[in-house]
Amino acid sequence: MRTKREIRNKAERRKLSVRAKINKITDRPRLCVFRSNNYVYAQIIDSKTGSTITGISSKIIEKTPDEKGYLGVCFRTGKALAEKAKEKNIDKVVFDRGSLKYHGRIKALADGARDGGLIF
Repeated sequence: MRTKREIRNKAERRKLSVRAKINKITDRPRLCVFRSNNYVYAQIIDSKTGSTITGISSKIIEKTPDEKGYLGVCFRTGKALAEKAKEKNIDKVVFDRGSLKYHGRIKALADGARDGGLIF
């Protein structure tokens, strides 16, 4: 069984690996994702100044009665973020998943953002 220290170290290595790839591309803003147990938060950050351009939370997206999980909510959250980005004339971003693995709710949010028109 893995200890908490091993799990944290692996997550930190994943995070540093993702950030190293992102830092090579400085001309695009980054789409940064945070996942809690209940919600997903996403924001578009200007990497040069470190300021948030726009952001969204899955708290404001209603869950439909026929949905069992949160994948549909995350997909619609990504789509709504893409619409907000289009209003600010942003069409290309770099996806920053941090230490999170690219599956489940994170992948659904990314697919929704792509479906909404963001390119990454």
